[in-house]
Amino acid sequence: MVRSLSHLLPAAHNRLTSLADVFAVLLAASLPWSTSVTGILALLWLLAFIPICDLARLRRIALTPAGTLPLLLVAFGFLGMLWTDATWAERGNGISSYLKLLFIPLLMCQFTASQRAHHVLTGFLISCAVLMVVSWAIFLWPGMPFPVQTKGPGVPVKDYISQGAMFTICVAILMQLAFDHWRGGRRGVALAIVVVAVLFLANVFYVATSRTSLVVIPLLLVFFGYRQFGWKGMVASGVAFILLAAAAWPSANYLRERVNTFVQEVQSFEPDGPPTSAGERLVYWTKAVGFIKAAPVFGHGTGSINGLYERSTIGRTGMAAQASANPHNQMLTVGIQLGFAGIVVLLAMWLSHLALFFRAAGFAAWVGLAVTLQNIVGSQFNTHLFDFTQGWTYVIGVGVAGGVVLRNTALATLPNRPA
Repeated sequence: MVRSLSHLLPAAHNRLTSLADVFAVLLAASLPWSTSVTGILALLWLLAFIPICDLARLRRIALTPAGTLPLLLVAFGFLGMLWTDATWAERGNGISSYLKLLFIPLLMCQFTASQRAHHVLTGFLISCAVLMVVSWAIFLWPGMPFPVQTKGPGVPVKDYISQGAMFTICVAILMQLAFDHWRGGRRGVALAIVVVAVLFLANVFYVATSRTSLVVIPLLLVFFGYRQFGWKGMVASGVAFILLAAAAWPSANYLRERVNTFVQEVQSFEPDGPPTSAGERLVYWTKAVGFIKAAPVFGHGTGSINGLYERSTIGRTGMAAQASANPHNQMLTVGIQLGFAGIVVLLAMWLSHLALFFRAAGFAAWVGLAVTLQNIVGSQFNTHLFDFTQGWTYVIGVGVAGGVVLRNTALATLPNRPA
């Protein structure tokens, strides 16, 4: 049985191989800017990759926990369509959030063989750097012309949560790059990279502050310190973040406003009171827990969230009267639809990816670990796995970095294709 196109048309196989790599680079580079372009490029990448997919390699990846569990979660989502009372449109919308996870083992399969993973990362970093420059420009010069309507001060496209998530990942990646160059004696390059990382970090603090990023950044710093210097490095990184935040606090007006507002909103929370950002989340989470209690094992089925929240607003006022299709927590979102069984699969998937990257050494392992940690922490306050930009960032980051790590470890004996 023919495993791939390479057995029949070597020249066509090589062209498609290069094309799949190019589409992977463009896919990563499109993430900071456009959802529609990302969707189109994902389809083009899939069309280029399927004919050259080595089924033996894919099967071996699919048998690893890191490859199996995304597929299992998607399969569970399809099964959940059978016991929900949602409309078919709602079921289709619900399962669409899961489908991107199918790309994880496919990307792993490609990058266990491809030598161009660093091009994907470079494309993402350059694209984010351009976005960061534009963000600073429209923040410092609010009247400057821009081809599309901005989403807020310093947020040229998408939203501040997506921007903060991507910039946070960039900071983590650049820290490792700077460290590697410094250790290799390239001090000037390392210092230049540190300057770029500081600009990304300052953007999160001063321009578009995401409260989720304020939780993720110190965690990434602590993990980075531990990987490089053990427990002493972990403590030093934590202290460094505290000093950095203390230095930024007096001048970071938006940062102070976001933190102070959050505290005030939590303290004044009343379910039937006027809407606030923190209050709405508390209402959504409280209701979600109630929904899960009503169907704890297998949930209410895929696509059931919107109908449950709509019915919960009857006779309520204030924030409690607001319907939502997004509980703003990934585990609750899966738990409502698939119960504790679905939550177990979700947690197992996250843990499998953490284990894959935490146990491995090298730059790719740190990239994968940073992306995974950002998604896990961010998913406690948002549905980052199902959100478009954050979800695709996770899929591409885990898929590409995971492929490199697998190539260097468990699947090192697989035959490589031409670079």
